[in-house]
Amino acid sequence: MANLIIGFVGQAGCGKGTAADLLREKYGAGYFRFSGILGDVLDRLFLEKTRDNFIKISEGLRKTFGEDILSYTIEQEALQAPEEIVVVDGIRRIEDIIALEPLPQFNLIAIHASPEKRYERMKGRGEKSGESSMTWEQFLAEGQASTEVTIPHVMERARETISNEGTREAFETRIHDLMEGWGYTPIS
Repeated sequence: MANLIIGFVGQAGCGKGTAADLLREKYGAGYFRFSGILGDVLDRLFLEKTRDNFIKISEGLRKTFGEDILSYTIEQEALQAPEEIVVVDGIRRIEDIIALEPLPQFNLIAIHASPEKRYERMKGRGEKSGESSMTWEQFLAEGQASTEVTIPHVMERARETISNEGTREAFETRIHDLMEGWGYTPIS
C-alpha cells in the first residue's frame, strides 16, 4: 500500500505528465492515470484515441455507473500498488477525488500554466491524435469541453499550487522541493 498518493490536477498541457514522469523516474513512484482507464476501453473497442473519444467514453461511463466510478477505480489501483509513492494523473472533476480525498496519504497538487504555454506544449507533444495540428481556436474550444471546465474548481481544493511558466528545470526543482518537504529523496 502506498504511503504517499499524489494527485495532479491542471488543465491540458500544464505539466502533469512531466511531473508524473519525474516522480516515476527519480522516486520510483507507481503511476495511474484517469485517461489510462479510458484508453483501455477505447483500445478494447478499437476506437481511435482522440480527445473527442476520450470525452465520450468518460461521459458514458459516468452517466451509466455514476460520476465517481473512475475515482473508486483509481483508489483501488493506488491502494493495491506495491510502490511506496503513487501518482494519480488527470484529475478533472470533484467526483474524481471523492474516493481519494479522505485517504490520509492523499495530497492534491494543482499545476498552473498560461493558456499560451499549454497550447505550445500540446502542439509539441502530440500526445493525442490531432494535437500537433491543433489550431489556437480548436485549443480554446476544447478548453470548454465538459471534461475541462470543472478543472479550476478542483484546483481550488489542492494543498499546493505549482506554477509551470518557466523552464523544465525550474519546474522539476519545485517538484523535488515538494518531495523533500514530505521527507523523500530521489532514489536515482
